[in-house]
Amino acid sequence: MRARVVRVAMIAVSVALVLFAVPLAILVWSSLLTEEQGELERVALAVAVRVGPQFLTGDPVDLPAAEADNTIGVYDLGGRLKSGHGPEVADDVVRQAFAGAAADGQAGADLVVAVPVSAAEHVNGVVRTSAPMSVVWTRAFLAWSLLAALAGAALVVAVLVARRQARLLTEPLEDLSGASERIADGDLGARAEPGDIPEINRVALAHNLMVDRLTQLLERQSHFSADASHQLRTPLSGLLLELEAARAAPPADLPRVLDGTARGLRDLARTVEDLLTLSRQHPEQWLTATPHAAGEVLAAAEHRWHGPLAREGRRLVVDIDADVEGWPVPASLLTQIVDVLADNAARHGRGTVTLTARETSGVLAVDVADEGTMKLNSADVFVRGASSGGGHGIGLALARTIAEAGGGRLTVTRRTPTTFTLYLPPVGAGSRHTRHLDLL
Repeated sequence: MRARVVRVAMIAVSVALVLFAVPLAILVWSSLLTEEQGELERVALAVAVRVGPQFLTGDPVDLPAAEADNTIGVYDLGGRLKSGHGPEVADDVVRQAFAGAAADGQAGADLVVAVPVSAAEHVNGVVRTSAPMSVVWTRAFLAWSLLAALAGAALVVAVLVARRQARLLTEPLEDLSGASERIADGDLGARAEPGDIPEINRVALAHNLMVDRLTQLLERQSHFSADASHQLRTPLSGLLLELEAARAAPPADLPRVLDGTARGLRDLARTVEDLLTLSRQHPEQWLTATPHAAGEVLAAAEHRWHGPLAREGRRLVVDIDADVEGWPVPASLLTQIVDVLADNAARHGRGTVTLTARETSGVLAVDVADEGTMKLNSADVFVRGASSGGGHGIGLALARTIAEAGGGRLTVTRRTPTTFTLYLPPVGAGSRHTRHLDLL
């Protein structure tokens, strides 16, 4: 591209120089020719003043010395050369001067000027001066050579300026192209550097924004399989244990077991759908589902986790304040977060698991606590990949992402006993409660 820019600049400058130099060269030639004619006419006039009527009777005429290659001659009315140098018989230019006015023109290879000699308003003769045309051509060639040198210098300067401007124009584009190639090779951290040219700078910023969004999308999609595996592992294990137990010793209430299995499968389908939505959309666009009452959602969570915790010899206590029973919440959001916190308590905690729902500062607060002690630092517990052992460090990071997607906040409120608190505004009121969440 640099060569193309330089080539375009050279063509533009060359056209401009031609359009300027050709008329200037013609003007120089015309000026030099006019100047030489004027010099010959001045010499002829000076000689005409010195020529008296006596030259017609044969008196000699005192002619001044002519410049090298120039000639001066005086002609009588018969067109014969009386004094000086020139053709013996008057030429066309001399005959034109017999009419009483100065004349000029070319005679062979000479530039000729003729001036009449007058006395008492009568033409008595003609003074003829001439100079070789080669003198004019020599001066013209010198002037044209100077013009050509100036044009060449201008072209060189134009090329240097064009090369510099081409570098300024192409370097940001080359950087953008290089960043795109690195991204195509798998380096998703490559970004185009902003430049000094506003138009190219806007392209670079738009390119970087596009890559940022694509990177976020790819990261969400890459996390989907791990998130889905984490969220499905516990319910799948429970369903598998129930089916194996029913196969080994078919219970009398087999329809109840099958109904429970069907509900579990529906819960799994809902979980997969929620995670797919999270992976495909931006968090700000996630979870715009029809709201449900907080009491109904938490009662469903109690039903799901009572059995798994009971099989481990642990209790589940649910305490929902009456004034938040009908609190509108996005059901899938609250369900996913409570499942993550309950699973975390079941895997890493001990003793009784307590699920509490209350209202504080105009937002819904849901506490999930157990009787254990959190080993990880509070700042690291929500980092993807961080785990106190026996886990993958996915669940709590996913839960915080889901909470923030719904306009809420998930924090560690106590290390001993371990207590996680979810602050969640009512559906459709997230923006009105943002300040309250920041203060909590």
